[in-house]
Amino acid sequence: MTDKLENRIVFWTFLSPIIFAFLMVVIIPFLIGAFYSFTNWSSAARANEVLEFVGFKNFTDSFADPSFNYSFILTIIYTVINMLAINITAFLLAIFVTSKLKFRNIYRVGFFIPNLIGGLILGYIWQFIFNNAIPSLGEIVPALSFLADPRKLILANRNSAVLALVAVGTWQYAGYIMMIYVAALESVPAELHEAARIDGANVGERIRHITIPMIAQAFTITMFLTLVQSFKQFDVNVSLTAGGPSAMFMGIPLFGTELLALNIYNTAFVKLNMAMAQAQAVIFFLVLIVISMIQVSVNKRKEVEM
Repeated sequence: MTDKLENRIVFWTFLSPIIFAFLMVVIIPFLIGAFYSFTNWSSAARANEVLEFVGFKNFTDSFADPSFNYSFILTIIYTVINMLAINITAFLLAIFVTSKLKFRNIYRVGFFIPNLIGGLILGYIWQFIFNNAIPSLGEIVPALSFLADPRKLILANRNSAVLALVAVGTWQYAGYIMMIYVAALESVPAELHEAARIDGANVGERIRHITIPMIAQAFTITMFLTLVQSFKQFDVNVSLTAGGPSAMFMGIPLFGTELLALNIYNTAFVKLNMAMAQAQAVIFFLVLIVISMIQVSVNKRKEVEM
């Protein structure tokens, strides 16, 4: 047996389990789901009801559904705010823990730990803080008595509840993104900063003209990760707000903080409209692919310009 043939056998021996798992867990379920999105599949189909091909009806019904449209718009707004909040926080934390600070490694671990906590648990913890701890603080401190008003609970208002989702998402994910920025910052030659400092550049000018251009590739990665994570947000949404409070859209009452992933879940398992939920998932997938490609393309162009 030649070395080349032996290398091929070893290569495919190790790669085959991964390909098999990827096909079984991702590709085949996706294709089956795409097929069901063109049928009248429902919960009754489990009783061997005959499937009927309905063409693009589930897709057109999805676009005519106010709750789906509302969740789509809300998810885009949430994604933009969440991306900015996570990346700005993570970048500042990275600068903080790469400075000549004592115990900086301990700070790195501390900032990263929230990422190890599951989203469901995290959501319930912060729900307790928003609904019980903060109002209790208002009862103790007279100057903060407005916090004890049940009508002013953070999760009782649609806008503040969305910002609460952003805050919890940032608290959970900023530490992970920080580690990518830390790796990028530590690859910037210290001589560049030293030369700029001798030339009279202040901290802000050094960050703007040296640090940011030198770590442009890290921005592409972190923005892609936060974009996808924000669009797919589900567990924190379920445990923190469960879609509430209510809001009006196109004259119809609906869940005010129901992001797209939760809306699709509710369409499938609350409304029991499996085929329509599957069509919404396909739309979700295609939109996320297009937006991700645009984001990566724009960031890559910025890397060249910098």
